[in-house]
Amino acid sequence: MPALCRDCFEAYTDETADRCPSCESPRLIRHPELDRLAIAHIDCDAFYASVEKRDRPELRDKPVIVGGGRRGVVSTACYVARLDGVHSAMPMFKALKACPKAVVIRPDMAKYSAIGKEIRERMRALTPLVEPLSIDEAFLDLSGTEKLHRGWPARSLAKLMKEIEDDFGLTASVGLSFNKFLAKIASDLDKPRGFAVIGQAEARGFLADQPVSIIWGVGRSLRAALARDGITLVRHLLPFEETDLIARYGRIGRRLYRFARAEDDRTVIAEGQTKSISSETTFNEDITRLDQLRERLWPLCEKVARRLKKASLAGHSVHLKLKTADFKLVSRSRRLGDATQMAEEIYRVAAPLLEQEADGRAFRLIGAGVADLVDDEDADLPDLLDPARNKRVQVELVIDEVRDKLGEDSIIKGRALGSGPGRHPAPSAKPKERG
Repeated sequence: MPALCRDCFEAYTDETADRCPSCESPRLIRHPELDRLAIAHIDCDAFYASVEKRDRPELRDKPVIVGGGRRGVVSTACYVARLDGVHSAMPMFKALKACPKAVVIRPDMAKYSAIGKEIRERMRALTPLVEPLSIDEAFLDLSGTEKLHRGWPARSLAKLMKEIEDDFGLTASVGLSFNKFLAKIASDLDKPRGFAVIGQAEARGFLADQPVSIIWGVGRSLRAALARDGITLVRHLLPFEETDLIARYGRIGRRLYRFARAEDDRTVIAEGQTKSISSETTFNEDITRLDQLRERLWPLCEKVARRLKKASLAGHSVHLKLKTADFKLVSRSRRLGDATQMAEEIYRVAAPLLEQEADGRAFRLIGAGVADLVDDEDADLPDLLDPARNKRVQVELVIDEVRDKLGEDSIIKGRALGSGPGRHPAPSAKPKERG
């Protein structure tokens, strides 16, 4: 079985030794897939509090809470304070009631950010595929780095953890797996200063008896809804078809189905790698009429949505692009409250922007896009204030499934058919897509 020493980084095959054969350290990692896994999640341990303890050694053994005063909330609590039940986002008055001896420190975000950026640079020295989630945590994809670093990805990660301890006086925990969902879970299994591995062989068995709340996006209200249906553990999701879960719980039903089976095809997206996804088309003849411009807008929204879904991305802003007959560029955008990757939602935002500009001018080009991209984990979730949107999302997901099975032209929405007799045909020019 592949094994690795976390102190001297010696890699070997041994199923019985309690200590490293080279340095006699007991800090060994063993796993049948240790030499093959390459997707990691790194999370600094109690980051803000650990930075403060590092800078003020007299606080080392004391409970420390970083937060916004008595009327604020806890940003981070050290592990000593956590023993008394203090946790992030807890109201400060409750935290101090649970741990009255805690030392409360106001956050110094500039300091934390500077240290976080330095640590991130160390991550980028291992791989360009670093996807930050916050100041102190990120996903890494180390696939194909074995020759460059002369060792398994696990060995590179262990060396990075040692660097963080030696050079920054901080500790971090690593989760190593074959996809992002499981890497994130693994990083929480052995905190602090942990290194946990979840391989393909045991993934579904490991998940089966976990509470369903282990799946991202399953908060208090959804957990209660699932419990009412008898679903409290991940294995309770396995008898359901994906379409059943989508119909019952909305868009997150797709995630429930796939994550319950340890399936996650999201890639690690490097910071700044993709800033926006858009599609545009240039008309054969200039267009002045709003109804004809709307006809051209809808297929662009569908193209953008397909690309977002394929990349497991969503966006917080929708952009409309127009170019007049005299080549003047018109650009309009709107920021969204929640991220989306749905064509219908993109269109419902872009269409009013178009209406504001379609004042009789002749246009030669139209484009639609989505920017401020994020991972699609928390996009298009059920909204109690807009139940109609929940239905729109479910309908679009069903359309996507039909198209996946039968082809893109197997099902279309009414607005894609054009506007009826007397209207101009759709342009023959092939749309240009830009990301």
